[in-house]
Amino acid sequence: MTQTVRLTPPLAREDVIRLNIGDKVVLSGVIYTARDAAHKRLYDLIRKGEKLPIALEGQVIYYVGPSPALPGRAIGAAGPTTSYRMDPYAPTLIANGLKAMIGKGKRSKEVIEAMKEHSAVYLAAVGGAGALMSQSILEADIVAYPELGPEAVWRFVVKDFPAIVVNDVRGNDLYMEGVKQYQRT
Repeated sequence: MTQTVRLTPPLAREDVIRLNIGDKVVLSGVIYTARDAAHKRLYDLIRKGEKLPIALEGQVIYYVGPSPALPGRAIGAAGPTTSYRMDPYAPTLIANGLKAMIGKGKRSKEVIEAMKEHSAVYLAAVGGAGALMSQSILEADIVAYPELGPEAVWRFVVKDFPAIVVNDVRGNDLYMEGVKQYQRT
């Protein structure tokens, strides 16, 4: 039985361990964005033992490169990007406190194992609905790597930002369960 869970980052271990695949999550508060280039920079800083531009502990990172703001809006379209491009870096970020990632598409075995080991979850946002998703973003400011443009690290203040749990802390995978459910044997 799926549930709808309202969460306010930063997230605690208790917040994510109660989530199951298929649960609807509604986020309100601060989340961060980062795509491939920003992930590589964060990963490199961690490997060098240097200070990160954001604290990862309990945070949520949305895989998005938002378009420019429309008049009277915090941001333009803000739909999710394909998550597997962050997979080489995600286990290290998870080990350093990241509790949730939002994107689209499947994750690698290594990312799923890191989520199990460190109690983190992967959430899916609706691809192709960037204009709709942006309506939940009240504030948007670049906090690191402005030279990356839309791929910079942004700080979003969100209200009622919708997502679905795809991978939970037990290693369950909504995509795999969906395939199993509809396979003919």
